Amino acid sequence: MSTQTWAEPYKIKMVELIKMTSREDRLAAIEKAGYNTFLLRSEDVYIDLLTDSGVSAMSDRQWAGIMMGDEAYAGSRNFYHLRDTVEEYYSYRYTVPCHQGRGAENILSQILISPGDYVPGNMYFTTTRLHQELAGATFVDVIIDEAHDPESEHPFKGNVDFDKLDALVDEVGQDKIPYICIATCVNMAGGQPISLENLRQVRAWCDRHDVMLVHDMTRVAENAHFIQQREDAYKDKTVREIVYEICDLTDAATMSSKKDAMVNIGGFLAMNDAKFYEKACGLVVVYEGLHTYGGMAGRDMEALAIGITESVQDEHIHARVGQVQYLGRKLREAGVPIVNPIGGHAVFLNASKMLAHIPQEHFPAQALSAALYVDSGVRSMERGIVSAGRNKETGENYKPNLELVRLTIPRRVYTQAHMDVTVGAVTDVMEQRSTIKGLRFTYEPEMLRFFQARFEPI
Repeated sequence: MSTQTWAEPYKIKMVELIKMTSREDRLAAIEKAGYNTFLLRSEDVYIDLLTDSGVSAMSDRQWAGIMMGDEAYAGSRNFYHLRDTVEEYYSYRYTVPCHQGRGAENILSQILISPGDYVPGNMYFTTTRLHQELAGATFVDVIIDEAHDPESEHPFKGNVDFDKLDALVDEVGQDKIPYICIATCVNMAGGQPISLENLRQVRAWCDRHDVMLVHDMTRVAENAHFIQQREDAYKDKTVREIVYEICDLTDAATMSSKKDAMVNIGGFLAMNDAKFYEKACGLVVVYEGLHTYGGMAGRDMEALAIGITESVQDEHIHARVGQVQYLGRKLREAGVPIVNPIGGHAVFLNASKMLAHIPQEHFPAQALSAALYVDSGVRSMERGIVSAGRNKETGENYKPNLELVRLTIPRRVYTQAHMDVTVGAVTDVMEQRSTIKGLRFTYEPEMLRFFQARFEPI
């Protein structure tokens, strides 16, 4: 997709002013933040590519929906609008609102997992795996090997390897596998999609083994875009049609609506089984709120329902992914090593290749992210050994093959000029890469350490 074949399908109605700070100010800020970009103040950031979660720009229709919030404690009309929208666009009959995706993961894990279980998935995600472990399960990666190779051009790196699934059954038995968790557009692999052909095979495998299929649908619309572009059978289907077909193959789903649906807060747990829904309603009251709001205000449920309808429009998703592709191509043309193919929500820098002089145990991706901020004011985030955490049994660091820095693009926020500035910033840092030093912990939280950890240069 060239830049001549699409343009942003919206006009800018309001702007938020940003400012560039001095290098001295940024150096002081990153030192104060312990070289962790999560601990920077947003006012000290020029272009914020930390995440696409809850930071997208809502449409005028979503803002109008905010004014239609029914803040009744029970039975808000916005809940019923959200419930009906989820069924219409995503196929799931029952919806339990949550404050965000990890609230849904918590409830799902507590209901479906028993201690000693194993949960296979197409690569881990940080909060998902933690909730599985807290419930007593062990996560098992069953993604294809190509997903762990940043140089591979496989068009569907999110696909499941059935030899790995069968080996797990042979080892632990199918009774120890409560469900398979399949993410669409796998974040930790670089925003890589799963094909519908592979997902259908997963569905068939689950049916044969009497195992539930759970969908992490945070970026399902982006995955549908790649299916439309790369699977010949779907080139004439709309993104909306493909999204529905993906969801219809699964039994339940967790959703962080802060991504695809472009709201600032919110998510849900959705399913087709009435008994599962009853149990989820019981737990959501304990952890989130009543089952008709579940940690969300009525106005946010209304904005979410509207955002779902906008997220599956072809013009929107083509422009959204197109901006990511634009940044990725520009970086690749400049000789910057990135994860290929370019993903749907972010461009992932190959930190282990850029900083080959820094061993993985000295956190090269964390160091690269900090250096990029100091040089340019561009905030990114680490997706490597720090995010992977430690083995709960041995205490040893997990050492993923992918040591990455994620440049995550919020939806409908930045222009192509911001992407060009980002390209210049990354290439400047790459030219100075020999001066970047590794890091060591000065503070390491027990769980999800990448959010709050602190470091110092070695």
